[in-house]
Amino acid sequence: MSIRGRLALGLFAIAVIMIAPLAFALRSLDRIHDDTLDLRDRDFAASVRVSRLRSDVDDVRSAQIAFSAFPSDTTRDTLLARGARVAFAAGRLRDFRLERSASGIETAMNFAATSTRLASAAVSEGRAAAADSLADSRIVPAINRADSILRSAESQLRDRIGVRVEHAEAASGEAQRASGVAFMIAGIAALVMGFIIWRSIAEPLRDLDGGMSAVAGGEFGHRLKMSPKRKDEFGRLSGSFQSMAEQLAALDQLKAEFVSVASHELKTPINVILGYVQLLEEGVYGEVAPKQRDILATVEMQTRSLARLVHQLLDISRFEAGGGKIETRPVQIHSFLTDLEKTFRVLSLQREVEFRIDRNGVLPEEVYWDSDRINEVLGNLLSNAFKFTSGGESVTLGVETVENDVHISVHDSGAGIAPEQLPHIFEKFYQASNQNSAAHAGTGLGLAIAKQIVLAHSGTITATSEVGMGTTFHITLPIRAATRLAPQERRPATAGALS
Repeated sequence: MSIRGRLALGLFAIAVIMIAPLAFALRSLDRIHDDTLDLRDRDFAASVRVSRLRSDVDDVRSAQIAFSAFPSDTTRDTLLARGARVAFAAGRLRDFRLERSASGIETAMNFAATSTRLASAAVSEGRAAAADSLADSRIVPAINRADSILRSAESQLRDRIGVRVEHAEAASGEAQRASGVAFMIAGIAALVMGFIIWRSIAEPLRDLDGGMSAVAGGEFGHRLKMSPKRKDEFGRLSGSFQSMAEQLAALDQLKAEFVSVASHELKTPINVILGYVQLLEEGVYGEVAPKQRDILATVEMQTRSLARLVHQLLDISRFEAGGGKIETRPVQIHSFLTDLEKTFRVLSLQREVEFRIDRNGVLPEEVYWDSDRINEVLGNLLSNAFKFTSGGESVTLGVETVENDVHISVHDSGAGIAPEQLPHIFEKFYQASNQNSAAHAGTGLGLAIAKQIVLAHSGTITATSEVGMGTTFHITLPIRAATRLAPQERRPATAGALS
């Protein structure tokens, strides 16, 4: 299955896993919602109805008192009307499953209405005592009976509502727990599914990333763990990577062969040209006119520049090919620094640039370096410092011991390097945009060679800079550097021909 298909299937499975507990939770919420609506539409509505009935019964009681105090057709009709209203309203209690309460109140109100008519007839006949007796023995007890039934209905409703609320709370808690468990299970399942998908993609990507890093470092024989026979995109990538690595290895071999040829074919004619120019300047082939001597001086200078460029090209190629050796031997560091100071003292006077060497703290008497190579590194850095520093400014070489290392810094107060260009200054042929402030242009190889020499000593070299304020190079070298090849893993077969 392709990676796209695998991703689509995995995402669909995760979506289904996460939707299932959500659907369960929604279903539980629907049941709770239905119970809540039923509680509102029945029990709470019934409670409101009973409360209103109690108010109506109180109205009936007031009408009965008025009728007993002032018996007349008006008070009688009011009492009968209010009693009928209570009886009608009581009949509505059957909608709320209160049939017994409804029947009892209807019976009480009907009995009170019949007794009211009898009492009204007794009043009409002049039998006031009989009317009072009917009110006390029949009408008032009937009203009290209706009021007692309503109280009982209210108590019944409270009990019913309490049971329903407890049931709703239990259902809600059960739904919450079940939903929590379902979401937890779904989350674990989704994590497992996501981990499986991530692993199926991340491991090949990590393998591919490691392979690309290895190839970028010149390890063209690196092979991926992924098989190019896989039936997905990673299989095709693995095949493309293998083909790319093989082509790069072939190109690297061609480059090594070219450098090998150049080491023999370029140096020889350059040396021949330089030799003949020197013979012409010495007058071996006849007297040289002043104008011709100027031209020969220019040719010699350009030939030496060309020879230096060829030497740098061969030097950086040796290091990249793993053939750049360092030969460590005891070096008296104070004498080394003194010689370096003498070498650049003349240049500082010519450029009118202040130059000093700061020996900070206690330095080791002896270090184990390739003095020629380190002299080359520091010479290159100091030359660059003077090149980019104007008269009246300063160049400083600082040296101090940090644990088992020697830290060397070369600082100038010159033009500086732009922040976006600083990470690239150790790359071959890279030249920062501050070349217009230099005394003369360079080739862009000096810092690349310096970095390879420092790495071969198991050291580090970095740079910090601020435009208009100057640049500082920081070198850290172990006191005892092992004699070894430059730290490159690849060794082209023709590297030996570079010597």
